[in-house]
Amino acid sequence: MQQLRADSSLFDFRTPETPFAGPPESYLVQMRGPGLWQPEGADRVLLREGHEILVRLGAAYPRMIPELVWRTPIFHPNISAHGAVCLGGYSTHWAPSLQLDELCAMLWDIARYANFDANSPYNRAAAHWVRTQTQFSFPIDPRPLRDRSMRGTGPRGLQASVSSPGPSSSANAPPSGLADTAVVEAELVFVDDPIVTAEIVAAEIVAADTRAEDGRQGDRSPVLYIR
Repeated sequence: MQQLRADSSLFDFRTPETPFAGPPESYLVQMRGPGLWQPEGADRVLLREGHEILVRLGAAYPRMIPELVWRTPIFHPNISAHGAVCLGGYSTHWAPSLQLDELCAMLWDIARYANFDANSPYNRAAAHWVRTQTQFSFPIDPRPLRDRSMRGTGPRGLQASVSSPGPSSSANAPPSGLADTAVVEAELVFVDDPIVTAEIVAAEIVAADTRAEDGRQGDRSPVLYIR
């Protein structure tokens, strides 16, 4: 959890005091990001900033699923009006190997509507709204919970060894005349802008021939194509 806090600008937590020494029994998880809610008596669904979720581990944890209570207002098919959270298959077939930081990432995906199931709802009104609404595009926030580790060049910044992908369509192929694919070390840099969203699905680094103005062949420089 402490490493997740370091990797995220969106995540924080605190642990209520326990009467005995040992690991915390519960966590109060806080996420700084948008969610949706519907004020009582209102017809419109509105954006709301910030989430707070109580995670109680219980004496049987990790063999049994933690108790999850969403404490801030939220309008979501899989969260009840009282804050009970449905985790889909994990609710009935809990996996003791699921770490707390992974659970928090799942909760963030629920909050930003990257993860929802309108066919098995805890909130039927929200499920109906999801099927018919045209007001919002999902997810409402494109950032992963570990947003700090996806940018920058710190010790946990994303490093990748990019090699040639398999055959691709001509629409995505690099310009003709390029030399054979080379394998190099490259750093992937992500744009830190909420308006810009991109997903790297394939990357290819090739050596391109550069020619001087008089037509003679010049240096061969690496070019990174991202599709």
